[in-house]
This record gives sequence, C-alpha cells and structure tokens, in this order.
Amino acid sequence: MEIITENLEQTRRFAADFAGRLSAPAVVALHGDLGMGKSEIARTIIQTLRGKDTVVPSPTFTIVQSYDGISHFDLYRVEDPSELVEIGLAHAMRNDITLIEWPEIAADMLPADTIHIYITTHDDGRKIIVS
Repeated sequence: MEIITENLEQTRRFAADFAGRLSAPAVVALHGDLGMGKSEIARTIIQTLRGKDTVVPSPTFTIVQSYDGISHFDLYRVEDPSELVEIGLAHAMRNDITLIEWPEIAADMLPADTIHIYITTHDDGRKIIVS
C-alpha cells in the first residue's frame, strides 16, 4: 500500500485508520529519516487505541514507553543489539502492539509478519509505503 500525505492532518488520518486494523500481538517497524513523522504516526496510533488525551512523549531518551498493551520503542540510541533483550523488546513483540522507530538494529529479531512503514519526502508532503 502506498499513500501520499500533503500535511500533518492527512498523516494523522492515515495513522488513525491504520491503527484500527491492529490487534496484539503486532509489530510495526517505522522507517524514515529524522523529521519524517515516525513519532507522529506512533503517537496517533497510540492515541487512537488508548484515547485522544493519552500523553505520548517521544521515547528517544527513555527508549521505551508502555501504554496498556502497546509498547513504543525508539532504538535511535541503542548501539548494541544485546541491549534489546534488556529493554524488553522480545517480550513486547510476543504480547503487545509494538511500534518500533529506527528498527534497523533489531532487524534480526523482527518477526516475519512485521509490518514495515517507510516514510520519505514527496513534493511538499510525505510518501508512506506499508509492506
């Protein structure tokens, strides 16, 4: 599936619609450069499933945030794949809806049915590819 979004609101609508198709356990790997909207997509998925008023900070510094059956990982600062066990990634992937930003370091751990979302620039908006 491929979609072009022209603004943040369209990106949020995509994420909200996508969230409606998720049930645990599910792993969603969010790929894209800095500023592409990975955190915004994750935030919208979480707020769609757990309530619009759910506070969803970026887990860049904490590495993982949990929301009653949803785990949101940001692996940008993880340097060694052995750290992934310590932070509970395997457990989350077996039990939760697991959203992973910067999933490349976890590539060997991702289940075969991982949903990959690739976000790139397109004109003034974003191209989102789901595979």
